[in-house]
Amino acid sequence: MSGTSVDGIDAAVVEITGHGLETTVNLIAFETFPFPPDVPQRILALCHPDTSRVDEICEMNFYIGYLFAEAVKHILQKNGIPTSDIDLIGSHGQTIHHYPFQGKIKIPSTLQIGEPAVIAHETGIPTIADFRVADMAAGGQGAPLVAYPDYLLFHDSVKTMGLLNIGGIANITVLPANGSFDSVSAADTGPGNMCIDAVVSEITDGRERYDQAGQRAAQGTPHQPLIDEWLNHPFFQLTPPKTTGREMFGHTLAMECLAACRKHSLSDNDSIATLTELTVQTIALYISQFVPEKNPIDTLYVSGGGVHNQTVMQRLNEALVGTAVEPVDNSGISADAKEAIAFAILANESLHGQAGNLPSATGASMRKILGKFVCP
Repeated sequence: MSGTSVDGIDAAVVEITGHGLETTVNLIAFETFPFPPDVPQRILALCHPDTSRVDEICEMNFYIGYLFAEAVKHILQKNGIPTSDIDLIGSHGQTIHHYPFQGKIKIPSTLQIGEPAVIAHETGIPTIADFRVADMAAGGQGAPLVAYPDYLLFHDSVKTMGLLNIGGIANITVLPANGSFDSVSAADTGPGNMCIDAVVSEITDGRERYDQAGQRAAQGTPHQPLIDEWLNHPFFQLTPPKTTGREMFGHTLAMECLAACRKHSLSDNDSIATLTELTVQTIALYISQFVPEKNPIDTLYVSGGGVHNQTVMQRLNEALVGTAVEPVDNSGISADAKEAIAFAILANESLHGQAGNLPSATGASMRKILGKFVCP
């Protein structure tokens, strides 16, 4: 899979035993394969209506499929795993547009590229892909789909658990103590690393693509009046289920935020600190709005690229009093591999004829078997 940060292909080799509540996972190998140098910008161009072209979408759908297939072959070869040992590939693909709300686009829709027929043919392994569309066909947001794997792996009879993934967009799953599927809530909270990365890249003329370990943010001071202004964004007023993406919190908004920072004469590091604090405060805002005080989150496991941002992690610990904020690695699940593991689980559920969405999280009218199956 490749996420909204467009920083490479995450490939995980996962041994799964059972399905549903009997699911157990063993991560055998994981690696992130950087895209060829020109690919991130080509993908980002497809994400915006002003720069996207139908011929480029058509070609990149197949090209990304070839790159995904190469990632599979490389990770297997590197770890000495025969292709014949792999029963199934689950591919999320690369999102280029996600529009779950009715508005200027009349029909809610989503589009992920990375042609599964190419992946299946090139690897010789059956492939399940395009997971989001079945949920959206049933009236759901198509996300967060990780809510179901989160429940299978992390539900607890005593503790209320939170699973926070900070990728380009941040999303959270809340699992009430001793809760059922129907008790699970999940949503996107707003920008994760996306706006921070865009501002860092702009400030450094592309020499840096992200704030390594949150060092720049740590050297700056957030400007709270700007954050208060940004918190009036309509997305933060919506109730779950809700999802978002680059269409709302992408490069255009990031540049508007940077322009506002410069208008207030903020230094580069102050600007980065302000965008970083926005990510933290929107996560905390979601929790204060939608997690009942009588049933607070006991442990919040964090995954995704944001887990490596020490400023984000420190501020989350300070903002979420009474909640233990920890890398999900502490549970035995790799923070970097967690999302890829989740889609391996979803592929396994589909193979067993089991639904993989949770209507309480996505807003769908019913549970659905997810994905499309492609033979090699």
